[in-house]
Amino acid sequence: MPHPRWKRRASAREPPEGPPRAPARARRVVARERSAAQKTSSVNAAELVAAAPPHPRRVVCLTEETTETLYRIGAGDLVVGVSGFTVRPPEARRKPRVSSFLSADAEAILALRPDLVVGFSDLQADIARDLVRRGVPVLVTNQRSVAEILQTIRVVTAAVGRAEDGEALASALAAGLARVADGAASLPRRPRAFFEEWPDPLISAIRWVSELVELCGAEDVCAERRSSHAAAGRIVEPAEVARRDPEVVIASWCGKKARREVIASRPGFGATQAVRDDQLYEVKSAIVLQPGPAALTDGVAELAAIVAAVARGEHLPPRRAGELRSASR
Repeated sequence: MPHPRWKRRASAREPPEGPPRAPARARRVVARERSAAQKTSSVNAAELVAAAPPHPRRVVCLTEETTETLYRIGAGDLVVGVSGFTVRPPEARRKPRVSSFLSADAEAILALRPDLVVGFSDLQADIARDLVRRGVPVLVTNQRSVAEILQTIRVVTAAVGRAEDGEALASALAAGLARVADGAASLPRRPRAFFEEWPDPLISAIRWVSELVELCGAEDVCAERRSSHAAAGRIVEPAEVARRDPEVVIASWCGKKARREVIASRPGFGATQAVRDDQLYEVKSAIVLQPGPAALTDGVAELAAIVAAVARGEHLPPRRAGELRSASR
């Protein structure tokens, strides 16, 4: 019988359980390689996240309201291209003009190296599609109501990293509207109003304008049509408008000068109280038909002055003899 110590010696010579361990030197080499790989990975991650700014810094605005919004929050330096129709603010007209409302110069836009292009409505869908296909980031808004205008201001300003400034602007505009509504509450009555944005075919007010007309203290005689996004849904027969007998007609013909004789000579319009009392007005489209700050400031101010004059039986003068009456001076 073998002595027990031989068992112990035999057991000591048995191979250990599990895979063999690498030599110490090899383990140190592997550890150094892993450490170097981790350091390399950290450097690459930092480079990746720094490859673009946190928010867009070169913005092309295809419509005026976005340009005005960015300038109002002190971010006009971010705007590198604008619409040819831009008039607000005046200094924005020094920027390269790269679009009209229905078309854009894609090559000119690409040359500006934008990291964001902002458009408006389904009417600019084709422009947006073409730019996206060429690798340009595009944001298209589609606001139609006063509430959506304020929401869009918040969205656009947040997109460029200025959410707090955008919130402050939206809040200030909302407070201004509240003051207009308070003033309208003191009017002696709510006159019937017809707002037209095109003469032929006759097109009634888009939603935000209709809402502003009513906020100012008038009754929009074609309010039921404002829910239509497309202008085609707001086409109305002149005879139908005349039947509703507006006490004031407010024209804003999308950049075209409105003319008294065109309005007064429509079928049935001669019998309306607006024509009989010569309460025919014009508001420039630049301040009321763009869904942004202008409509909620200068635009609504002119509408309020017109409605207040009609409600009190007063008349505002025309800017020039022979023109439509106006609240603009």
